[in-house]
Amino acid sequence: MKIYNSLSGEKEIFKPIHEGYVGMYVCGPTVYSHVHLGNVRTFMSFDMIYRYLKHLGYKVRYVRNITDAGHLENDADEGEDKITKKARLEEIEPMEVVQRYTVDFHNILNTFNFIPPSIEPTATGHIIEQIELIKTIIDNGFAYLVNGSVYFDVLKYNETNNYGILSKRKVEDLIHNTRELDGQSDKKNPQDFALWKKAEPQHIMRWPSPWSDGFPGWHLECTAMSTKYLGDHFDIHGGGMDLKFPHHECEIAQNQAAKGITPVNFWMHANMLELNGQRMSKSTGNIINPRELLSGDNNIMSKAYSPEVIRFFMMQSSYRSILDLTDPGLSASEKGFYRLLDAVNSLENLPTSTSSSMDVSAWKQTCYNAMNDDFNTPILIANLFEAVKFINQVKDEKARLTKEDLALLKETIHAFMFDVMGLRNTNSIDETGNTDKLSATVQLLIKLRQEARDNKDFALSDQIRDELDELGIQLNDGKDGTSFSL
Repeated sequence: MKIYNSLSGEKEIFKPIHEGYVGMYVCGPTVYSHVHLGNVRTFMSFDMIYRYLKHLGYKVRYVRNITDAGHLENDADEGEDKITKKARLEEIEPMEVVQRYTVDFHNILNTFNFIPPSIEPTATGHIIEQIELIKTIIDNGFAYLVNGSVYFDVLKYNETNNYGILSKRKVEDLIHNTRELDGQSDKKNPQDFALWKKAEPQHIMRWPSPWSDGFPGWHLECTAMSTKYLGDHFDIHGGGMDLKFPHHECEIAQNQAAKGITPVNFWMHANMLELNGQRMSKSTGNIINPRELLSGDNNIMSKAYSPEVIRFFMMQSSYRSILDLTDPGLSASEKGFYRLLDAVNSLENLPTSTSSSMDVSAWKQTCYNAMNDDFNTPILIANLFEAVKFINQVKDEKARLTKEDLALLKETIHAFMFDVMGLRNTNSIDETGNTDKLSATVQLLIKLRQEARDNKDFALSDQIRDELDELGIQLNDGKDGTSFSL
């Protein structure tokens, strides 16, 4: 299996540090608001990766944190904590904000059929570990204390290390391109970043430390939590592309400064989600949140889309590609998903023969080849649709399949659709629980349409078909009767 490593800029053969085991850390949400759809895409990518690693038989420890303190506005070292600001605006406790949006985050991810991580640590639950890490960095000469705050000394670090190894930036260029800003006077250099901030009198979230009552720097939290649960050197660290610099760059520097080793073998970054060809932005109104997309309560999409369709849409693009969320794109994915699902559900009644027209074992290998090439879900889906063509040919008696090959085909499709990509069979479950009722209703209309055709009332027969089609329900007449797809 090859994985694209952001550190080297190349696909590399994946070999875990400990055979049979994988340690993976992914930067989680800052819980001060509803989770952004772009974040859902990032977490969905790593959910798929987690699923595939488990499918291959690895014992995976997947750690995804909750940032519930220390993340300042605009990812700066000055200003107000995002959670504290939300608490002040709503006149509630900061931990009420944390609880509200952590629950919301979990609910959204459950809706999209995510597997929970092995460990979900919080920043506030690991203050002691962060303080001890700062002490080590200070003792090693890579941090300094000013007025109760502790800053990482980037230039000192860069004398013996490479600050910019991940993002391919040079410190000299960063210095040249940085303006002196108000509030940076405590730092030796604008590139230095906070490990510990002294809390202003009005700052609610604060903890005692050897330097001041204050709170940890955002970058420090992930270093402390990842190494606590995965060790000083682990296999995979993931997150959104927007975290590569400065967040992940700072994580590397902190670990190198404290432990003397690079923390991670493979740095993985999921790319951005756009909306109608433009970056999502509250200020321009070009934005849609997960619930609005699911409910259809928005002015951007023509209809509501199910979690399975949205997930399938996202799986149709590589996790490293920019993905453009559009109504036509979702609509096409919806048709494709139900066409795939219809073929999968027909496997139960597929006729078998004494020979096969398809080398199912070879086809199965193409599915693994796709996923082993940096988790290439678009190619995997293309391979699944090749199987759909073959299934339909068998249904029409234009191809043959042995009982053994049918079992292998069924096992493979189920593994990749449901276990690896995390899709759900909406014939048995959906987000509303009404699939069975919908199916029964459509079957009733199919029966009424057939009665109309038997009575030569073709106007009524066509009306039922056309009005169902307008609702997105397509009737498919075949030799074995009429089926439907959404």
